Amino acid sequence: MQTRTPAPRATGRPRSAAADAAILAATREALVEVGWSKLTLGDVATRAGVAKTTLYRRWSGKNELVVDAVAELFDELELPDRGTLAADIEGVVLQFAAILARPEAKSGLMAVVAEATRDEALRERIRESIVERQKRLVLEGRARAQSRGELPPETDPTESARTVDLIFDMVAGAVVHRTLVSAEPADEEWARNFARILSLGLAHSAH
Repeated sequence: MQTRTPAPRATGRPRSAAADAAILAATREALVEVGWSKLTLGDVATRAGVAKTTLYRRWSGKNELVVDAVAELFDELELPDRGTLAADIEGVVLQFAAILARPEAKSGLMAVVAEATRDEALRERIRESIVERQKRLVLEGRARAQSRGELPPETDPTESARTVDLIFDMVAGAVVHRTLVSAEPADEEWARNFARILSLGLAHSAH
């Protein structure tokens, strides 16, 4: 119980931030070397050079740890400004596919999604750590397209939020299915065709 008091966390915050970074990096390293099934919190703690208690104070199990380790990879995504909505979508799709091709992202994401089918708390963590965080790309891309005059502004907040959710689902669903389910390449030609169809649909639905 004493480890949950405010004072220890407050005085150790800078050190904990460094420990968290080391733990997440070690998790990705373990995913590459041994895969999700053989990954253990003890091994991760050893790789990160931290005590097991340090790890357990932050993560209750390896599923939550892997979600956060993979989420950091998706934080690397950036929306390039290529001049048009279709070209911007193509650019972010290619980045997304490249991340999913990395073994730590592929094995980690597939494993936690499978585990989440019977774990509502884990599903919520995936939504918060990955899905909600990456909707920033949709918001940025839509605002940029509106400023260019490619899409009209949306005045209804409810409808706007619904559109953001739908765009994210279409992009994420298509890329994940293409790369991890169908195991087909999400190369430049595929990304260009997908982006063209999606941008045309968005422009049409706005009128």
